[in-house]
Amino acid sequence: MWCTTSPESRPLLSSGSSFTSPPVPVDRNLREKEAVSQSFTTVSILGAGPAGLYAAILLRKGFPDASVVVHERNPQRATFGFGVVFSDRALDFMQSDVPELLDLIRPDMQQWSDMQLSLPTRDVKLDGVGFSAVGRMQLLSRLEQYAVSLGVKIKYESEISDIGELRTDLIIGADGIQSRVRDSDIETFQPALSYFNNHFAWFGVALPFETLTQTFIETNLGPMNAHHYRYSSSMSTFIVECEPRTWKAYGFDGMDERQSADTCGALFANTLKNTPLITNHSHWRRFPRLWCKRWVSGNRVLLGDAAHSAHFSIGSGTRLAMEDAIALVRAIREEKDLPSGLAAYERNRQPIAEKITNAANRSAEWYDAFAEKMKMPPLDFAKDYLMRSGRIDLPQLRKMAPQFMAEYDHRAR
Repeated sequence: MWCTTSPESRPLLSSGSSFTSPPVPVDRNLREKEAVSQSFTTVSILGAGPAGLYAAILLRKGFPDASVVVHERNPQRATFGFGVVFSDRALDFMQSDVPELLDLIRPDMQQWSDMQLSLPTRDVKLDGVGFSAVGRMQLLSRLEQYAVSLGVKIKYESEISDIGELRTDLIIGADGIQSRVRDSDIETFQPALSYFNNHFAWFGVALPFETLTQTFIETNLGPMNAHHYRYSSSMSTFIVECEPRTWKAYGFDGMDERQSADTCGALFANTLKNTPLITNHSHWRRFPRLWCKRWVSGNRVLLGDAAHSAHFSIGSGTRLAMEDAIALVRAIREEKDLPSGLAAYERNRQPIAEKITNAANRSAEWYDAFAEKMKMPPLDFAKDYLMRSGRIDLPQLRKMAPQFMAEYDHRAR
């Protein structure tokens, strides 16, 4: 269960509190275009995650006369996981659309400018690799409050088993990897789904790590890795990953959450300073590799993990999903009618998202092979790690992480 004594698990507002956003700014230059493009009055969004809530916010700001209802199958505040990590300054895209929302979220965020690889023989500092993180519950609470203040209706424990029952002009599938909207028209959306090899489990720990760290260890039954970072002043995410052979050798396939947490806690005891791991639906999984060939079917459109997955190792999944929402609402505003807007969204957004998901897939493939790569000398391992996604070349790496590369070059001489 979620650690109920943690501040992140409590509502940000008491039952007697109210939240009032600043007046919604109106871009009068778009009045005429919006009048033409708003060929819809009702919107149903499935999924109250970051993508669904942000889409609702942007739609209400861009089309204040539209009725926007978000359906979430889970109870309110029943989020899974712990923290959400972003690449450095990744939420700055909010600055142009909803700066007041960004101002609300920023105080909750943790930031750092460097990261660390902890290897069996030594630690390697990677300068210039900045990230930021926030509690998932904190992020969702801020988005929810702001959406409600704009008039968005959010219905929790609202399971839509038949998408055809939704009689609205626009249906947005922001309902994740098990999307009912996507499954409502497999032939059109054409999803391609497979899974990476490694197994992972997502834990939390009441221990604020100084920076984002990748800890690689050798155990009697095989190598393991932990991705860990703080997301508040008192809490951190702790993701444990291993190859199938190690996962099977430890018997994780036969353990419950608590047994898995205790076993992983013992294996990473030095890193955790003997602090127990916290569970929250911390089941072992393999990460999905999803890409839909089409994102639009009639008045149905997909966002985020419903349309594509992005491995957590590059810290771009939530940002990618929220930027999908930006691209969708922008396309609807700029086109002459809703069908044209949906077509423009798919046409313009897919190539951008594909580049990022391809990089995420290459990163995931690197992790699938981390056991073999641990045989490399530490600095070679670190350089290989930094270049794993194929997004940077050696000159870019020298500019991004000059201190690390100075150490690397000195070693090579």
